[in-house]
Formats: sequence, structure tokens, C-alpha cells
Amino acid sequence: MKSKSLKLRGVNLGSWLLLEKWMVPSLFEGLAATDETTWCAELGSAAPEKLRHHWNTFVTRDDFAWLAERGINAVRIPVGHWIFGPGYPYHPKYGSERQPFVTGGIDVLDRAMEWAREFGLHVVLDLHAAPGCQNGFDNGGILGVCEWHTQPDYLAHTLDVLERLAQRYCNHPALHAIEALNEPRWDVPTDYLKAFYLQAYARIRKHCPTDRVAVVFHDGFRSFREYLGFMQAPEYENVIFDLHRYQCFDRAEIDMDIYGHIRKAAGEWKQEADDIITELNLPAICGEWSLGLDLRVVSLWAEGPFNHALEYMDDFQQNVATRGYAAAQLATFEKYLGWFFWSYKTETTPAWCFRDSVERGWLPSSFR
Repeated sequence: MKSKSLKLRGVNLGSWLLLEKWMVPSLFEGLAATDETTWCAELGSAAPEKLRHHWNTFVTRDDFAWLAERGINAVRIPVGHWIFGPGYPYHPKYGSERQPFVTGGIDVLDRAMEWAREFGLHVVLDLHAAPGCQNGFDNGGILGVCEWHTQPDYLAHTLDVLERLAQRYCNHPALHAIEALNEPRWDVPTDYLKAFYLQAYARIRKHCPTDRVAVVFHDGFRSFREYLGFMQAPEYENVIFDLHRYQCFDRAEIDMDIYGHIRKAAGEWKQEADDIITELNLPAICGEWSLGLDLRVVSLWAEGPFNHALEYMDDFQQNVATRGYAAAQLATFEKYLGWFFWSYKTETTPAWCFRDSVERGWLPSSFR
């Protein structure tokens, strides 16, 4: 039996089984594509070889070993609704190809689960992209489209995928939790979202017992207080609340100096953590956070201005500021059941790359 109170100190394995252009720009070079859906549709028959090479090289067994050596005890693995291959509903963004996604991702996930078992890492399987896209972000599979909540077949397929994940890995010792859906957008109706979470819980619980596997739900970019009284014991067991915290998307935050960023992380976010712990009656994790303060590198289509807190500092000052911001966030997120840095690896953005951040001394060298 896994401890429900295990402190999770983890990283996300982003842009591995679900592409994000800003994290792996080399894969998108020369293409009009903005997300995995349009990448597969545009490349067509050339997509499988390219993507399978990425799967085999971007994250490897050595990376799991490196994380375990540093005392990281968990990974959150984002997957798309197409992880099991064809059978998903059609979307107009697919173009003439009814089933454009490259097959074989499930074999890579099987391998990842075995590496996690080998190195004693706990896995949170995270459904990161739903049919029709749940948020309009590239990480939801289709940039600029948010239609997941508009069609019954999108909902049905989402639940089927969650159940298949639960069925496949229910007895796997590395499985710690399944997250029903990543970052459904603020304008998805709360009642619809809650009803979905209850259905997702039921599907996962058909296969995964409460003493071994947690069910995680994201706040959907709304106050935790909208979930007071939701999914409570004894009817619902081993449920975890997930929130994501960044300071580089909102204009007021972008305009802050580094002292404002640190103050927010150690003050406002700390108060929020205290309130959640006091009021929600569910354990919580910060499922995504980073050291990123520069909007330009994250959102390749964002509109400027691209001012940020570090831009006029020399290298020494940038390193001091980044370490301070990292420490302020860790001090707060340690109050929760756990946290997951976004992300393990990027091609171009060290403040979003856990490995770079550790090697540069911005994050601790050991998390034991």
C-alpha cells in the first residue's frame, strides 16, 4: 500500500509524449504547425519516423536515473487522448486525415512506467490533451480551439481513455495517481467540469483501488473555494487537488521587479496554501511551476511588450535573483502534499528546464 501522505517532489516530462512547440522548436522548424495536431496533419507520412525518434531520445532511462540520484521521487507524464491510437473523434483541424496522430506512444509509456519502477519513482499519469481541446492552448493539442465541453463524443472519449489508462496500469507499482484533465479553461462551465470529474473518478475507480492510486483534478483556473465540499470522504477517497502557479502570463506580474515576484511566491501564494490546507479538506499539489519570468520564450505567439524582471541584470544578479525566486516558491509549495516542476527538459529555455536549473545552481542539487 502506498502512503497517501507521501511528499511528492517531482518534475513533469513535458513535450515528450505531447509536443509543445516552444519547448522543442527544432521539431517545428520550417513548418506552419503550432501544436501536435497540426504537426501530425502537416507532416503526414513523414510524422511517424520523426516523432518516434523524438520519443526515443528526448527522455531516456538515463534521465530517470539522473532524477532518482537527485532525490526526485515522482514524475508527472502528460499524454494526449490519442495515446492508444485510432478510435478518437474527428476534428476539422485534422484536415483530410481522419486519424492523424502517430501510433506507438503507449509503448513508450509502458517503457517509462518500467523505468519509474526500476528507480523507485511515483508516476502521475496526466491526460494533458482532450478531444476538441479543453483550453485552446498548444498543450491541449489544438491552439486556439476550446471545444472539448461542446460535444458528447468528446466527453465520452475522454472518459474511455482515462478508464483504459486505469485498466492498463492499475496493478503497476509505479502508478501513484491519474489526473483526469490538465488545465481545463476558466470558461468551461464549473458544473460541467465537476460532473466530468465525478464520472472520471468512477471510471478510474472501476480498476484502481483507493489505497493504491489517487485521482487528481485540476482547479480549472478558478478559486479553490468553488470546490469546497466537493469529492469528500468517505464517498470519495484518495482525491488530490491540483493547481498550477506561474508569474509570467499576467501583465501585472510581468511588470513586477524580482522583489515583487519573490514577495508573491512567499507571501500571497503561501497564504493561499494555508487557506487551501485549512478549508478544502483535500490534499493539494502544485502540479506545475517554473523559474520562468520571460513571456517571449514560453509563448511563441504572445504579444509584447516582453519586459521582465531580469532583463537589465548582469549574470551574477540574474543567478542570485533566480535562486531567490526558486527558494521562495519551494518554501511555499513544500506546504502542500507535493509539487512538480515544469518541465524536466527544454531545448532553449533554462528557467523552464529542471535539469538546467539544477546544473546552474538555481535549484538544489539534492531533494532528499
